[in-house]
Amino acid sequence: MTLLLDSVIVSPFQTNCYIIACPETKEGIILDPGDEPERILAIVKFHKVSVTAVVSTHGHLDHVLAVKEIKEATQAPFLLPELDLPIAKSAHIQARLYNWLAEPVPDPDDFLREGQTLTIGKISFQLLHLPGHTPGHIALYFESVDGSKHLFSGDVLFAGSVGRTDLPGGNWEQLQSSLKRLMSLPDETIVYPGHGRRTTIGEERQYNPFVPR
Repeated sequence: MTLLLDSVIVSPFQTNCYIIACPETKEGIILDPGDEPERILAIVKFHKVSVTAVVSTHGHLDHVLAVKEIKEATQAPFLLPELDLPIAKSAHIQARLYNWLAEPVPDPDDFLREGQTLTIGKISFQLLHLPGHTPGHIALYFESVDGSKHLFSGDVLFAGSVGRTDLPGGNWEQLQSSLKRLMSLPDETIVYPGHGRRTTIGEERQYNPFVPR
């Protein structure tokens, strides 16, 4: 089973918002809707995806500020790591620093935790708690029956870089531990980051100067 996968770059921060679905059932999730809900929903409509959840890897404004509109349009539950709730609840206030007007983020319908399985149709993602960029940050990991491996890393790991730790709740030592955990994944794992181009674990293990070795 492979993924039905599309993405759109949204917000002034150029965030990758992913639409991920089961190709058989067309059930899917919207991951990290940071802005521009109308563009996100247009992709959902194009692929005829039935949205079963709106998911944020963490609570930063550029990953949550379209949740309200997306949730209202799809009636899907909003899922967020519990430790990032204070960050998400203040996101609309933080947005004002960038002259970005936004409404408050709704309360999550449930929380995401380490070890949980997030199932969409016939696809199941393993949730990994990877703190450091934020206290509760999670990533989604999926191994397909065809042998391909997929990691939606949020803002922990990028192509050639890693998540910043100088914002409230950031912790460099925790981030290094999270990165070390990711480096234990197979080299061929495709990484879909919160910003920038996709990469692989093998590429980052070899070339990323910020990951532990």
